[in-house]
Amino acid sequence: MPDRQPPRIEEAAERLRTAARTRTPCPPVRDLLPDGTARTAYAVQNLLTEAALAEGRRVVGRKVGLTSPAVQAQLGVDQPDFGVLFADMAVAPGAVVDSGRLLQPKVEAEIAFVLGADLDAADIDEDAVRAATGHVVAALEIVDSRIAGWDITYADTVADNASSGLFVLGEQTRPLADLDLTAVRMELHDAVGAVVSDGVGAACLGDPVRAVLWLARTCRDLGAPLHAGEVVLSGALGPMVAAPPGSRFTASLSELGTVSVGFSGERSPTGAVEASGVAG
Repeated sequence: MPDRQPPRIEEAAERLRTAARTRTPCPPVRDLLPDGTARTAYAVQNLLTEAALAEGRRVVGRKVGLTSPAVQAQLGVDQPDFGVLFADMAVAPGAVVDSGRLLQPKVEAEIAFVLGADLDAADIDEDAVRAATGHVVAALEIVDSRIAGWDITYADTVADNASSGLFVLGEQTRPLADLDLTAVRMELHDAVGAVVSDGVGAACLGDPVRAVLWLARTCRDLGAPLHAGEVVLSGALGPMVAAPPGSRFTASLSELGTVSVGFSGERSPTGAVEASGVAG
C-alpha cells in the first residue's frame, strides 16, 4: 500500500484564503490534508489567523463548534472544535448584514460568555470558568463556509476557522453566578414570527459552561489561553438555518433576552449556493 502524501498545509490555506477574497466557494481542502488529523487542520487555521493578523485584524475571542453529539457522530469525531473571532466579525444587534459579505450563511442561536478574567491556570474547572465569566448574553452566530455546498469533513471545517462568519451579541447581559444555563430555552423566529429552530442549553455539550471549559483547557494547552475581555461563543442550542438575502431572524433565550439580525436583499455576487451541511 503506497504511503500517504504529506499534507499541503500552505496550499490548503491559500485555497481558503482565495475563496474568502473572491467570494467564490472552493473545493474541500481534505484532499490536501490526507491524514485528516486535528493537528494538521489547525495548522491551516493558524496560517490563516497569522495572515489575518498581518493584515491588521484583531482577535476578540473564540468560538466553539461541533458541540452537538449528533454532529460529532456525523463527522466521526468525539470532541468539539474551535475558531477565532476577529473584531470585524462583530455585527450590531438588529443590524442588516450586507449579504455580499457572505458566501452561504446560516444562523444559529447561542450563549456567549464575556470573560472578566484570564483562563490560563493549570487547574481550570467549571468553577473557574464561572468565576472568570464577566457576564453571559444571548448571541447569534452567522456561520459560513468557504467550501462549496458545505461539503465538509472535520478537517475541512477546522481548517476553515471552524466555518465561522460573523456574530451578534444581544444587549441584555446577565452575570453567570448560579444561573443554570442547561435550562435556558431558545426559540429562533424568522421575519414573520415562525419558529425555525429551537432548543435548550443542555444541547450544547450538556452545558455551555462545559463547552467553555473544553475551550479554555485546549487553548491553554496550545499556548494561547483565553483572556479577560474576550468573547466566547459556546455553541449552538438548536439546529442552524439558512440565511438567504432578505431574511431576518430573532432569537429569544429565556433568562437572557433576545437578539436579532437581518440580511440585505442583494444576492451574493458569486451566486453562492445555499448551505446544507453541518457546522454547529
